[in-house]
Amino acid sequence: SGRGTFAHRHAIITAEDNTKHVPLNHLSAEQAPFEVYNSFLSEYGVLGFEYGYAYAAPTSLTIWEAQFGDFANGAQIIIDQFVASSETKWHRMNGVVLLLPHGHEGQGPEHSSARIERFLTLCAGNNMQIINCTTPANIFHILLRQMAFPFRKPLVIFTPKSLLRHPKCVSPLADFLEGTRFLEVIDDDFVEAKAVRKVLFCSGKVYYDLLERQQAKDVKDIAIVRLEQLYPFPEKQFQALLKRYPNARQWCWVQEEPENMGAWGFVLRTFPKTGNSLELVARDADSSPAVGFPQVHSVQQENLVQRAFEE
Repeated sequence: SGRGTFAHRHAIITAEDNTKHVPLNHLSAEQAPFEVYNSFLSEYGVLGFEYGYAYAAPTSLTIWEAQFGDFANGAQIIIDQFVASSETKWHRMNGVVLLLPHGHEGQGPEHSSARIERFLTLCAGNNMQIINCTTPANIFHILLRQMAFPFRKPLVIFTPKSLLRHPKCVSPLADFLEGTRFLEVIDDDFVEAKAVRKVLFCSGKVYYDLLERQQAKDVKDIAIVRLEQLYPFPEKQFQALLKRYPNARQWCWVQEEPENMGAWGFVLRTFPKTGNSLELVARDADSSPAVGFPQVHSVQQENLVQRAFEE
């Protein structure tokens, strides 16, 4: 959106005399042009156009951002018939990027879920990338990687709105400099690995709720590991990380979504085989992605975090 609703992320600045200024078009003399449009509210039509544009201009970074990820269901035909399967069906690569706001933030069942579970059921044969970032640097690097690849794959990024303003969701400048890259998995630097008895695996904004509890209670024997790339599953990085916790006896997957939604089913099928079973901490199964009352949401979220840190 050019007008930058939510935290005033204005891509276009309009002066009192109606002249417009686009700051991102003035970063360097050698840069490519940056164009942003306020699209109309037909997700089906807009994503169809952006998919076609990405196909016609493979060297352009073509991004469609949904107002809320929930509204991607209006473009489900494009996602199913083209984004997920065009390479398999027609041997045609496409690098379209979907930014889908996703996260339980107390805004109700129509403004909480981009249906991670649906996208993961469409994943096979390295057909696309499913990303759920927790740091600005990782979003920066995944967009760089998208264009640096010598091939094109659709990229789906889940982008919680609350993290736009979260005081902990920041990255130092050093994380953007030469020698840095996208991190598929992010380990816990708050704990000593050998002292850890329990590991909490998670993806997305629930990490910050877990982090707040861990640091407030100074919990040193429970590690929080972030899975930033859900698909393709980063098995090598995961295997290396698991070896860092030789004394851990309990492994948990923590998600905000109800247990019949979110990444749980995918993770359960994909998680590397260890000597311990993977347990689930999630909301109870439900037909609706989220509750409609903020007070009930807060109680559920607190209960979720509390259960994650129980013995």
